[in-house]
Amino acid sequence: MDTNETHSGIKRRTLLACGAALAATQPFASGLAHASAYPSETINYIVAFGVGGGSDIVARTMAKVIDEKKLIPVKMLVENRPGGSGAVGYSYISSRKGNPYYLGGVGVSFFTTPLLGKMPLSYKDFTPLAAIARSPYILAVLADSKIKSIDDLKSAKGLTIGSAGAVSDPALLSHLLNKELGSSIKVVPYDGEGEVMAAVLGKHLDLLFGNPNEILEQVNAGKMRALAVTSAERMESLPEVPSFKELGHDIVHTQLRGIIMPKDVPAEAVSYWEGVMKTVSESPEWRSQYVDRFNEIPLFLDSKQFGEEIVATSQRYETLMRELGLIK
Repeated sequence: MDTNETHSGIKRRTLLACGAALAATQPFASGLAHASAYPSETINYIVAFGVGGGSDIVARTMAKVIDEKKLIPVKMLVENRPGGSGAVGYSYISSRKGNPYYLGGVGVSFFTTPLLGKMPLSYKDFTPLAAIARSPYILAVLADSKIKSIDDLKSAKGLTIGSAGAVSDPALLSHLLNKELGSSIKVVPYDGEGEVMAAVLGKHLDLLFGNPNEILEQVNAGKMRALAVTSAERMESLPEVPSFKELGHDIVHTQLRGIIMPKDVPAEAVSYWEGVMKTVSESPEWRSQYVDRFNEIPLFLDSKQFGEEIVATSQRYETLMRELGLIK
């Protein structure tokens, strides 16, 4: 065999091998070079909490709408990886850096767990895709409570309010309420939202902050009465109940229902999912199966807008938690 041909063959095989190795290190970037090639395999939606919770409901309803409308050419698998106040699930998503076949949802723990030092990650380790709804909180009392308005809280003594855990939206909102009103309502931690509701109904607590899907059933049944909502404006489902902002109090807070991906995913994947999420958020199926059913606030924020909102939300949590002495 000719020596030059041998060297040429070796060189050619070496180049091919190097090219294959390079392609292996960039499977997603190369796969997205042609828009029609993505997605080409199962999308894995990781829920960092247990089955049946708010984050799980968002994921499964979204997946159902996407399937019903045939918005993607592949299957979406929803998998729960609870533990460590979200740390287990979020760490799993983050470990798939650059992989556009993994999605996750943003919950309260997405912000508070890193701030508490219980997760070696932060929002900076993820890619924001879109926000598709907001969940406000309602401050409520029993229907026969002597508390008739927010002003009554200023002078009332010995009031108690429940919270699922020491660091949760209801707990932080309760402390913020005390700060705004100059009141001294005692925050009592419970193991879950159901226990808080039972305590209020059993007259062991005076107030609670809850999402619409927790409160409205009791309000509509005449067992509870809503005092104010934490959205910037009144809710369509409670048109007679004012917002804190309307009453002149600086309490505006809603839980974002948004979708994230691992860090460093291709820009084409982000654009693809922005389009899918916008279609979902504007669909009658999403409206009926999620927004109207759970009395959420309809919303769509693209990746850039959602990213800015994530930064602002994290800063808001950090400021409040420092003021409350929860972090230094």
